[in-house]
Amino acid sequence: MRKKRIITFVYVLAIVALTVGLFNCKTSDNKGNQVTNEDVSIGVVVALTGQHAEPYGFPMQRGFELAREELNNRGDVKFTFITVDDQSTPEGAKEAVQHLVDQGVPAIVGLAISTHLKVAAPIAQENSVIAFSSVSSAAGLSGIGNFIFRTSLATNISIPSGLMATQERLGYKKVSTIYDEIDVYSKNSNEVLKVALEASGVKILTMETFQTGDIDFSQQLTNIMAVKPDALFVSALSQEIAQIITQISEVGVPNSIDIIVPDLTMNEVQKASDAAEGVIGFIGWSSTSDAPGNQTFVRNYQAKYGIQPEPWAAQSYATLYVLANAIKMAQSTDPNIIRDALAQTTDFPTILGKLGNFSFNPDGDALYDQIIMVVKDGELQFFE
Repeated sequence: MRKKRIITFVYVLAIVALTVGLFNCKTSDNKGNQVTNEDVSIGVVVALTGQHAEPYGFPMQRGFELAREELNNRGDVKFTFITVDDQSTPEGAKEAVQHLVDQGVPAIVGLAISTHLKVAAPIAQENSVIAFSSVSSAAGLSGIGNFIFRTSLATNISIPSGLMATQERLGYKKVSTIYDEIDVYSKNSNEVLKVALEASGVKILTMETFQTGDIDFSQQLTNIMAVKPDALFVSALSQEIAQIITQISEVGVPNSIDIIVPDLTMNEVQKASDAAEGVIGFIGWSSTSDAPGNQTFVRNYQAKYGIQPEPWAAQSYATLYVLANAIKMAQSTDPNIIRDALAQTTDFPTILGKLGNFSFNPDGDALYDQIIMVVKDGELQFFE
């Protein structure tokens, strides 16, 4: 994987000088890109139509919009969005990124689905435009290039820590998995699970597969029930997650089998209703955490949209704040300089995790403390 370029000592001194006294003054970078209180136009790629719009696209858009409103009111960095619908397809994501590159934006945020990021990110990388995904989490995608960053915890970061916490508490020794063999995130999640489970001495009894768009999982679940695992891990996207959880109950999988779903959200819990009780998830954000500004975010989101914030809204909200901080530090709209400032993000306070401290690793993947949740009385509550 390519590592993000480290800012030179001279550049760091320049940033310090600028942030101490010059941020409110008109400045320009070495390419003449001025940073003032004028708007900075960036691209936003979200699903506004198709199967990913309701669980991912709309919450992401709401999170971005709330963050933009707050940041613009502060005046440090003012954003203008050029929003493009990826139509819930990989081809749509590629076309959206290409359109935004042609518009000359320095950065693109959004890009929820790992399958979409995998095919669209190279376009941004080749054109030296930042692609900052607020949701995708398949391991390795930030390795596409040094202009690629992500807010979600990558599977190779989140799953091992989630396994450590749940295995210690639940004591499972033999498990089964079920995953989407087409979707990039789901396949990768299962691959990481396999490696982590085996490293922990947990025996995998069976790995069942399905394909994106399937609606009947009864045969796979019957096969799983026959081998009597201690736990079942589900790697899928939102639509299939809700259906699988519902059908687990319908086919009579006993309550003694722990159901663990990385990236579980209230969207799937509400759709699965009573069948979701007891399901465990590895989550990057919770409405109940005490991370800096989180409760204010929850109140403001509810006031603006009349609903509880969703994790993908929270992660998109945090994404824009991280990007704004990098632009403020860079004092430039040059994507090369913004990229360097992003790469230097360390312990930036966000609403994510339990404590909110957000950093990037050398590959551009996020680092912060994960939250383990369990569905209890129809709500996601702290597993601990």
